This record gives sequence, structure tokens and C-alpha cells, in this order.
Amino acid sequence: MTRQALKNRLREGLFFLDGAMGTQLIEAGAASSVCNELLNLQSPQIVGSVHRAYIDAGADAVLTNTFGANTISLKRHSLSEKTFDINKAAALLARQSAGENKYVLGDIGPCGQFLQPLGDITEDELLDAFTIQAEGLLAGGVDGFIIETMTALEEIEVAVKAVKSLCDLPVLVSLAYDPAGSQVRTMMGVSPAAAVEKLVPLGITAIGFNCGTLDMAGYIALAKDYASALKGSDCLLLAEPNAGRPHLEGAKTVYSLGPKDFADALAQIHSAGATILGGCCGTTPAHIAAATAALRRINPVADAPGFLCDYF
Repeated sequence: MTRQALKNRLREGLFFLDGAMGTQLIEAGAASSVCNELLNLQSPQIVGSVHRAYIDAGADAVLTNTFGANTISLKRHSLSEKTFDINKAAALLARQSAGENKYVLGDIGPCGQFLQPLGDITEDELLDAFTIQAEGLLAGGVDGFIIETMTALEEIEVAVKAVKSLCDLPVLVSLAYDPAGSQVRTMMGVSPAAAVEKLVPLGITAIGFNCGTLDMAGYIALAKDYASALKGSDCLLLAEPNAGRPHLEGAKTVYSLGPKDFADALAQIHSAGATILGGCCGTTPAHIAAATAALRRINPVADAPGFLCDYF
């Protein structure tokens, strides 16, 4: 048996990603003060247990534990010189945990700073940061990339450029949205239509959303906006909503939407046109399990295996 190429599998229909990583690492035993990305080297058993829990929940792919594993972000932890090693280890660990019949996406998050002229980071510095990260992920054997929780088109363009300078694997792009009056925008003012117009011509495989501060009704409406903007395009729609809108209980941020309600909302997002589905903040393996069980009952194509027999 050989694993089907991710670019082909994504076009077969429903495809499930995993859920939240940071909170699940803490649940699995990581200290809340630790650099999550360093766990790939120092506590691989913790990271692996989270990956396996999502695979057991029915995910078709796991994201590497590398959200902040670019040289700029890692510099804040005095770890920039370990960028390649951290990313390679994360990819190898995700592959080992997921098994050969599932998929691994190299996770690239924002650098946490602004490009010039708003900030101090130059485009060349950012390109170098993302390129080193992507090189490590490729060395570890990822099947594709997801550039996620982005808010600025310029940063996404640089990240896509970094990946595409190294390979032709699928690139998924996901932006984070907040309410903006009667509409939604990223922190940097990007609408779904603007994101589609600017980013789809870069040759990405999928575009959509994750994280942000919307409630589930807002995520469903956002999926419809993206589907409308993507009409006539062969670019796929992805959605990784939070488990509802966050709220504070004392000093703690809480996401209170349970697995069943999350699954119901994800079914509506799928009906709006999203075929690549997962969860972000507040979601757990239980949320992903509820969603995969519910949607695969009504959409059997989702049970298509992630591999093809060598005889065909």
C-alpha cells in the first residue's frame, strides 16, 4: 500500500484536520510556561500523544507542532539556531504518530511582528525565517503545508513564496477573523474577498479561516462569504473554527462549545462549501471525533482511504 498524494486526496471530498494543540499539550503534561515547539526535541512523547489522540478521533491529517517555529519567533526563546532541527523533529514525530496512511501538514504560523514600514522586519528577513522553517519540515517528510492564523496578506505572500521556492507540495492558507461591525475582517483589515483575490493566484490549494473571535454563527456566515468569493475557482475552502467565542472566567480564557454543538456547526460550514475541516482553540479530540462521526454518516465519501492499492 502507498499513501495517495495529498493534492489528489484533498479533491476527493471531506478531509479532516486535527484540533487545538497548545491546550492539549498542557493536558498531556507539558508545563504552561514551556516553549511548545521545543517539546518536539525535549518531550516528544507528549507531542506524539496529542497527535495520536487526533488520529484516533478520525482526523485524516495532523499539523506539526511548529506554529511558532520560525527563526523570528524562536529568537524570543533564544532558540533561533535550532529552527531547522525543531521543525525536522516535529515533522518526523508527526509522521511516526500519524502512521503511513495518514497525512502530515507542516504548520507555519505568523512571526509575531510587523513587516516594514509598520514594523522592523524586512521582507528578506521574513523570507529567510520561513524558508529555514520550511526546509526543516520538508526534511522531516511533510505531505504539504498550512500557513495559518494569519492576518496580513503581505506576510502570507512571503510564507507562500518560501514554501514554493522549495517544493510543489500543496499549500493551505488560513486567516483569523474578528467581528467588524456588520462584517468580518482580520486584525489587518483583510476581508474574505480580498484574501481570495490576492492569494488564490499564488497557486495555493486551499484557503479559509481559523481562530479569531467569532461565534459559531459568525463562522458559518464566514464560510458562506468565502464560498461566494471562491465561486469559479478550483481552490478549496478550509475551516478550523474555535469551539465558540472565547470568554473569560476569572483570568482564564474559556471556550464552552461542546463536541455535539461543534459538530452540528461544522456540518453547516461543510454545507456552505468547506471540504477541509478541523478545529482551533478550545477544540479537543472529542470535538474532532464528534465531527468526523456526524459528517461521515451523511457524507460517505469522507471514508475514502488516504492511500491507493499498488494494483490500481
